[in-house]
Amino acid sequence: MSVLDLPDLVLECIIERLPPDGLFSMAGVCSSLRDKCISDHLWERHMKQKWGRLIGPAAYREWRWHIASRKDSDFLETVRGRGLIRSFSLLWPLSLLRSSLDNSRKKSSVVPVDSIMSWYLALETGKFWFPAQVYNREEGHVGFMLSCYDAELSYNPRTDTFQASWYGFLCCRYPPHGRRAVGEEKGVTWDRLRAPPVDTSPHDLYISNCLNELRPGDHIEIQWRRNKEFPYGWWYGIVGHLELCGGNDDYCRCHDADTIVLEFNQYTPGSRWRRMSINRKGHREEGNEADGFYGGVRKLHRNDEISTWRRLWPSKILE
Repeated sequence: MSVLDLPDLVLECIIERLPPDGLFSMAGVCSSLRDKCISDHLWERHMKQKWGRLIGPAAYREWRWHIASRKDSDFLETVRGRGLIRSFSLLWPLSLLRSSLDNSRKKSSVVPVDSIMSWYLALETGKFWFPAQVYNREEGHVGFMLSCYDAELSYNPRTDTFQASWYGFLCCRYPPHGRRAVGEEKGVTWDRLRAPPVDTSPHDLYISNCLNELRPGDHIEIQWRRNKEFPYGWWYGIVGHLELCGGNDDYCRCHDADTIVLEFNQYTPGSRWRRMSINRKGHREEGNEADGFYGGVRKLHRNDEISTWRRLWPSKILE
């Protein structure tokens, strides 16, 4: 009895329980199974489970541009290339890959280049670089620890980590005389990554829409850049009290004032970056070449965003 002799419902239940490598292997058995195994609804679940937390609107746009630029080719032709075979062999037995690829050559149809399966495989092999944000853990620079930067990421299936490539964010890596710099970081782990929370380019000012509701104790992120030739990073902070306020919540009127105090407790008391003030009504970008430039502000509403900042870095510097 062949697996194809099973009732459709039973076969679909089996296929739905296959992991990605199983689907990939079964897709190379015959045209009938291939058509079932490349279905978007099957691969969408695997995409959400593994990549959903990192894939945002910017990454999706990159992928659409990528497939538009190669719509006259198909993804399996690339998979047959030596580089991708080597990458997949790290994940699945090479014999299975060769069998699947040999079978695919005999078929008239191939995996659509714009399918979710092709996107998943491109991510899994590290051949597709996508935009995301990396929580910074720069050694020896405590202030930078509560920040994140935008980067292009490529997955390494051998180490289950990422390579991040960025453009001139960390001031400790700025070249002298203001020349532009491109850096990279290898071995970036999953827990240091997130999809960009707003669909704003790191080179553009984020338009703040929360200033009227900010109160002392609220958690925020604010754009910051060393000078105007570099992109913004995002920095974690807390809304503080005005100097004239005693800090008593029963008598505090800071939420009615035009000035908002932002505190960055990762810096030592007395540091010029420990506190800064912005105008609640007319805030745009403000700052100078000595202290850097502060841009848009977003309020953190979700506990998971706040807990991520507190989990990655010592809680004592947030007190």
